[in-house]
Amino acid sequence: MARSFRLRMSIAPVGTAPLQLLSVVIPARDEEGCIVSTVEHLHVELRLHDVPHEIIVVDDGSADETWTMLESLKVRIPSLRPVQNPAPHGFGRAVACGFDHMTGDAAVVMMADESDDCRDVVRYWKKLNEGYDCVFGSRFIKGAGVIDYPWLKLRLNRLANLFIRILFRISLNDTTNAFKAYRKIVLDGCRPFLAPHFNLTVELPLKAIVRGYSWTVIPITWRNRHFGTPKLRIKEMGSRYFFLVAYVWLEKYFSKGDYIRDSGEHNEASEVQSDPTQRS
Repeated sequence: MARSFRLRMSIAPVGTAPLQLLSVVIPARDEEGCIVSTVEHLHVELRLHDVPHEIIVVDDGSADETWTMLESLKVRIPSLRPVQNPAPHGFGRAVACGFDHMTGDAAVVMMADESDDCRDVVRYWKKLNEGYDCVFGSRFIKGAGVIDYPWLKLRLNRLANLFIRILFRISLNDTTNAFKAYRKIVLDGCRPFLAPHFNLTVELPLKAIVRGYSWTVIPITWRNRHFGTPKLRIKEMGSRYFFLVAYVWLEKYFSKGDYIRDSGEHNEASEVQSDPTQRS
């Protein structure tokens, strides 16, 4: 179902200083089967394109050899900075822990299971350096790719994202995907984070949009994991997602602008037309 929405975005700022360091935050729990290859492939890709970076892998209470592998790997990859997230655990808490330890002025949240394409991290970095505050990837626009997505999860994903698009009147059609990029000013402006679990994936982009940060969308590639087991449990997370969506929606329409970014930070808002190639 194709639709066109009017959305508010910000013009890329003129004269913004180039970003200095990209922090890639990777939450990991029991990922011994893939964490080494994920970090190695990412490191090679970022070095190949001269992206100054640090890789922050947050061990979220793994019961396997994930932490031991990371400790060994950092000897070969100096930019790797493994940290341990103390209990209580949860995807959202692990990502927030990574943000607390980052030293970069921009961050990409990436999955540990190699479902996200390392080449897209480079594209995020380049797009952020055009001046955007946020860059959101979509698996469902022209140029994107989805490989081996389970049929039922795909149907539920598209329905959830359509609901969010209508509720917030935005063209972004892949809000629920964690793989996104943010300048540090956005992360600071969206604190405190409320979501302890996978619902952080909707809290961050929706808060950033509602609070007036500039953003754009690029096509990305996603492939289903080949090792380990998925950590997302749809039955457990449905109400949690709804809570965060409702929370940010209430902020948008009832907070009277109390949380909107300082208009003097560096951008002026303008109206643009959404990409008609996006589909729900």
